[in-house]
Amino acid sequence: MVRHGGKAGFGPARYEPELDRPEAGPASRARSMSRRAVVRLAAAMVGMVALVAAPASVFAQAQTFETKAEQAILIDFESNTVLFEKNADKLFAPASLAKMMTIAVVFDQIKAGKLTLEQDFTISEHAWRTGGAPSRTSSMFAPINSRATVNDLIQGICVQSANDGAIAIAEGIAGTELAFSEMMNKKARDIGMTKSVFRNPTGLPDPDQKITAREYAKLAAYIIANHPDLYKVYSQREFTYNKIRQQNRNPLLNDGIGADGFKTGYIKESGYNIVGSAVQGGQRLIAVMGGMKSEKERAEESRKLLEWGFRSFEQITLYKAGESPGDAKVFGGATATVPLVGEKALTLLVPRGNRDKLRAHVIYRGPVKAPIEKGAQIGKLQVLRGDSVIQEKPLYAAEAVGLGPMHSRAMDAAYESVVRFVRETVGLK
Repeated sequence: MVRHGGKAGFGPARYEPELDRPEAGPASRARSMSRRAVVRLAAAMVGMVALVAAPASVFAQAQTFETKAEQAILIDFESNTVLFEKNADKLFAPASLAKMMTIAVVFDQIKAGKLTLEQDFTISEHAWRTGGAPSRTSSMFAPINSRATVNDLIQGICVQSANDGAIAIAEGIAGTELAFSEMMNKKARDIGMTKSVFRNPTGLPDPDQKITAREYAKLAAYIIANHPDLYKVYSQREFTYNKIRQQNRNPLLNDGIGADGFKTGYIKESGYNIVGSAVQGGQRLIAVMGGMKSEKERAEESRKLLEWGFRSFEQITLYKAGESPGDAKVFGGATATVPLVGEKALTLLVPRGNRDKLRAHVIYRGPVKAPIEKGAQIGKLQVLRGDSVIQEKPLYAAEAVGLGPMHSRAMDAAYESVVRFVRETVGLK
């Protein structure tokens, strides 16, 4: 494994070879080295290999924020950095937050061309009784046996938290709520939500329907990243349907903190829940909170968490798009090294006033054998604050490297053979 520091200000250079390919050069040449030379090289190798990479860990910021929520998490959307968490992996009933997964499935269907905003579905008797006017739950008050467009149903679900709208769109797509919930669970697994379970598209009480705050932050990020235009419906302040005007239930939209989504929920089993997202100065944060005792507490706690995040952290760019943080050594190539680049600019969130405590290491298994294609993944950039890894990003070859001349490849092979011999001599694996 080769490890070396990034640019100035990101820690000292580190180098750790770990060669695990078969010997490429004559063994007799390696074994004829003088004992003194072997000892010198072995000592150097011991020093190099002793530089062990720090294990990856969650962002190790001392959490100075306290909340009345039972479950909470705050993440930076761009870097996926966790800024705060409390019982983030504890399962709880989603209530109407379940409708976010309903909408994720619907948005995916629209993107795939399987559904259009102009299509319409019937408001069945089941949808009307279970989630409509007779249910005394959140509703868009669609008349029984009427037909509503997908566009109206989406607005009803996102703005008014309409249970009748959620059931109607689920029945229209999958035939039944149960069949649609299977689509919800599949989508959850597809995007890496391994614990959350869905049993209906509304969030109405079901003992088996559970989510976690961490996984719901992932769902929120998925919707924003994959459906930026459709996501805008969540910021819509009101929606009128069947001549009944209702306000958006998200209290964050009126707080002046840059909020543009997402969703609230309440059932007795889970208390008052919320997923919120806001943007300030180009920086987006996502907050998920559950288990609060009142609408007022939910509004206050979610606003305070987002404000704390914007106030306490700053977004910095370590490397711009196309900028190389370092090179990788090449084995048998036309050039001795290949520059490495990330897929895009590397940005992350750090506590304000702590940027000088960051270090960056380029890590790869090498030297890398030629030929190398441009864009081939070579290693990763590891960013540390103290001993904690706060970000890892893959690194790719910035240019192609062809095979070098025969004499150059022979020298590389001899060097690698010597290194392997020395590692075996000193008992390094």
